[in-house]
Amino acid sequence: MKKPVVDYREFRLSRLNEPRFAHLKLLAGWILYFVLYFLTENLIPAERCHVMHCALDDAIPFCEVFVVPYCLWFLLVAGSLLYFMLYDIDSFRGLSVFIFVTQMVAMAIYILYPSRQDLRPDVMPRQNLFTFILSFIYAFDTSTGVCPSLHVAYSIGIASTWLKYRGASAGFKALIVAFVVVICLATAFVKQHSFVDIFAALPLSVLAEIIAYGRRWWLPRLRRQVQ
Repeated sequence: MKKPVVDYREFRLSRLNEPRFAHLKLLAGWILYFVLYFLTENLIPAERCHVMHCALDDAIPFCEVFVVPYCLWFLLVAGSLLYFMLYDIDSFRGLSVFIFVTQMVAMAIYILYPSRQDLRPDVMPRQNLFTFILSFIYAFDTSTGVCPSLHVAYSIGIASTWLKYRGASAGFKALIVAFVVVICLATAFVKQHSFVDIFAALPLSVLAEIIAYGRRWWLPRLRRQVQ
């Protein structure tokens, strides 16, 4: 088993500014995101939201089995961040910045141009484990604040980071890319997102890629601030 590049057993809050632990400050972005998520979910009524819909949405059937890759996305995000935090700090920084950019830009869009989708089935066509899980997801995750899709944007960022990581084999990288494609499609099959949301995540991901990995004068400066 690989040895972590940082011994986190020695971490204390008082050591957060030390170079070996400073990258952990990027995790604070999640706190800001969850605060904004709570506010947008509870303070913006559905009546004010613009409905996201396109012809492709009508061509895609509801298929509850896609809830499996949809839910595995959470493990992909957490697992990737944890792996890079343990074994490749530069990749952890890059992915964290990518995610933070997508979070903040998406939240700004959700506030300035509220969105929703009306694609969810009113009644589940079947009763099984997959529809039970989806019913639970529908209950706590409203159909507002959907465009652009963060599910898709995070997935693109994760694929981009793994593709750059020299410690992964070509086969593993291909598997990650395939899995990300399935996850993105899953958002449409379980009717959590319109294809409009999926397409809108693409330019957002390009912006995040430029900021996280682009060769600009401010990138080394940004990285130094969390080193």
